Amino acid sequence: MAGVAMAPPVLFSCSCIMVALLAACTAMASGGSSGPQYNAIFNFGDSASDTGNLCVDGRPGPAGVAGIFTRMPYGVTYFGRPTCRCSDGRVYIDFLAQAFGLPFLPPSKAHGKDFQRGANMAMVGGTVLGYNTDSVQFSAYDASMNTQINNFQQLLRSICGTRQNCKGYLAKSLFVVQLGENDYNIRLVNGSTLDEAMKNIPRVVDAIISGVEKLITFGAVDIVVSNIAPMGCLPLYLNLFQSSDKSDYDKYGCLRNYNTLFKRHNSFLQSGLSKLQKNHPCTRIMYADFASHIYQIVQDPRKFGFDTALTSCCGKAGAPHRFDLLTMCGMDGSSVCHDPWSHLTWDSMHLSDAANKQVADGWLSGPYCHPPIMQ
Repeated sequence: MAGVAMAPPVLFSCSCIMVALLAACTAMASGGSSGPQYNAIFNFGDSASDTGNLCVDGRPGPAGVAGIFTRMPYGVTYFGRPTCRCSDGRVYIDFLAQAFGLPFLPPSKAHGKDFQRGANMAMVGGTVLGYNTDSVQFSAYDASMNTQINNFQQLLRSICGTRQNCKGYLAKSLFVVQLGENDYNIRLVNGSTLDEAMKNIPRVVDAIISGVEKLITFGAVDIVVSNIAPMGCLPLYLNLFQSSDKSDYDKYGCLRNYNTLFKRHNSFLQSGLSKLQKNHPCTRIMYADFASHIYQIVQDPRKFGFDTALTSCCGKAGAPHRFDLLTMCGMDGSSVCHDPWSHLTWDSMHLSDAANKQVADGWLSGPYCHPPIMQ
């Protein structure tokens, strides 16, 4: 994963030709010296940021996993009960909402909720592309980016009314997009080789860029777009794709070739967002470098306040990396560590409450968002 920790260049450059237009861009895309103040936050993502869409109306979710996330010890650290979040407490979007004095984002599928201060379209199993084909075993559940954007569009009338009102309202709202991991996870778990998965990168990234551009047409101005984690460092991958060849691992214990896949996706994404920013100079596209943050924690967990990065808190005690596919967190026979805050990962594939806070802080003030949200 060499090079993943390098900070990418700032994407935002409001290079409008006319002075008046430059001033307008500055007014729209910045909240002044004290930092931006937002009407609302609207989030698009997967299990890393779902705040309950999976559980609305008893939705079965991919592979019937909803039952796991509705059981203790999920939620034990912060809420004291399961909330259908894939964490011991909060997910990163919760911390962003708290930073701006906004309520936790209600799931967009929830009934009778007020979405004027934000809505969460993220869903467990969220993908960029749709996978309703027989070749990929994910056909009973659609949490694609297009579906999430359609869900958001359906909420707009209740949020801001007319198209003109929405333009102004959404220009003062924060949009967050983090999708892509599952587009590769689905293929790899279903038997695709790394080379086959890599061939899909341009299509996945193009769909992200198109989705972000659609949000801009609705009126979005401040948009955070996150790259994807080095999944080859997470206990789930280390278990499912373990190798007897030591050369398949880097010096930190991560699966080298799998991380190359995600690094390549991130490179394509950064390039695509740079072009999108140039095409929309009056937007502020913030590139959230999730990958560098996670990989730096893996390299030196204690520097970031963690005791371990490659072992989950919740799972099967005694199993490698504390992960077993038949005894996952929330299943019978699983157990939980006494100090979730000292672990990077909560359940082998999702971050702990403590790690999610660090992710949010890195996006708000830097150095893992370019430019930082609060700038």
